[in-house]
Amino acid sequence: MTLQHYETTFILTSVLSEQQTKDIIDKFRDFLNQKKAKIIREESWGLKKLAYPIQHKSTGFYQFFEFEGTPDLINELELLYKREEKIIRFLTVKLDKHGIEYNQQKNSAVKEIKTKEAKVA
Repeated sequence: MTLQHYETTFILTSVLSEQQTKDIIDKFRDFLNQKKAKIIREESWGLKKLAYPIQHKSTGFYQFFEFEGTPDLINELELLYKREEKIIRFLTVKLDKHGIEYNQQKNSAVKEIKTKEAKVA
């Protein structure tokens, strides 16, 4: 089966401690690694205000992964999301060639900025 390019974002409830949040993120990172997915980029967007209340909460902790994996992996990943009661929303999308190209350009620009900052410091 060929690998596809995906992005997934999930929102954790804001009542978790920093350690609990880290443990859940590690759980999903480990799951992707265990399933032989290649994680390309990972970002913690932090605590953000929600556009509308979800489960009576107005804020949530956002986590983002960009990875390559098989379509079967997505079914298992989303089932794991549904079983984790501390996740209040999630979204996984398959990237087309334009999305992949955009992300590659964005990633290379971020690397350039970090390299310049490292040289200045």
